[in-house]
Amino acid sequence: MRIIFIAVCVILAACSNIKKHEPREIERSFYYWKSVFKLSAEEKNAITDLKIQTLYIKYFDIDWNDASQIALPIAQLTMPDSNFLRITQLNIVPTVFITNETIFKINILQTKELAENIMLLVKKMNINFGISIKEMQIDCDWTESTKEKYFSLLKYLKQLDNELIFSATIRLHQIKYLNKTGVPPVKKGMLMCYNMGNLANVETHNSILELNETKKYIGNLNTYPLPLDVAFPLFEWKVLFRQGIFKGLMENMPDSLMNENIFTKKENKYVALVDTTICGYEIKRNDVVRLEQCSYSDLLQVVNLISNKLKTGNIKVSLFDLDKLTLKKYTQHEIENICDAMR
Repeated sequence: MRIIFIAVCVILAACSNIKKHEPREIERSFYYWKSVFKLSAEEKNAITDLKIQTLYIKYFDIDWNDASQIALPIAQLTMPDSNFLRITQLNIVPTVFITNETIFKINILQTKELAENIMLLVKKMNINFGISIKEMQIDCDWTESTKEKYFSLLKYLKQLDNELIFSATIRLHQIKYLNKTGVPPVKKGMLMCYNMGNLANVETHNSILELNETKKYIGNLNTYPLPLDVAFPLFEWKVLFRQGIFKGLMENMPDSLMNENIFTKKENKYVALVDTTICGYEIKRNDVVRLEQCSYSDLLQVVNLISNKLKTGNIKVSLFDLDKLTLKKYTQHEIENICDAMR
């Protein structure tokens, strides 16, 4: 009886991963989120070996400047390796990140001017980089209170270039609360399947990626009125808390420095035993450092969950982000499987 029971469980587990849609064609892509486009040998090899066709490259951020009381571009991209893009003939999608604070503080009459300024800068950068584009993406975590102005901005962008495809990033909460946050007036969306938990809560286990947290937000996914591409996380970070209060992110800090002489560990949380400084980060005794990362097995579970809920046919699967340190944490086969599990 025990053998029969185990066999039934195995069959049920296998059935749970059976795709509930027609097979899709998958296009693999990456986000590039640094301010200087200069690729390492590992990053160039990943583009070639993984047969990457599209790069979503952050051109600049738009943030609110309190001193001048206007929205201004910051962290503008420079591109020493622009020749690599031309040689490989990659499809480049300029991505502009706009803070929700910016949308909140501008008035609706300023959305036209902001759209014009964004388009002017993107076109200037394309000329400087020697790049022609077919698509442009706007990344903004808009809310119910900012949707009217944000959607106005998107409409003005489209009016400025009718031939360009405009896409927008879509967060999971914008899927769940569709009736409140609305649907952006763009050709398609990019569903961002990460940063779904409460980062600032010391009790959160992993704010980047959690299967159970994902399930809470995707009940309406199969009825979302825009065609959706999907982005999944490869990155990791460490989150610092002092007396239970969020103090910030610690990025690019090697795990090897979290040793037992400095920290005591329980699951993915480290408690500092002494005052110290690591990689420029000041840590006090009793501070809590939460390690957040995306394991291969956890990613596959989330990918399968999204794949079965999403109605979109052929799809781009984008990974965040293209970085040599991130790439070292996964084999080429694992990255291929993460993408291809959306088939």
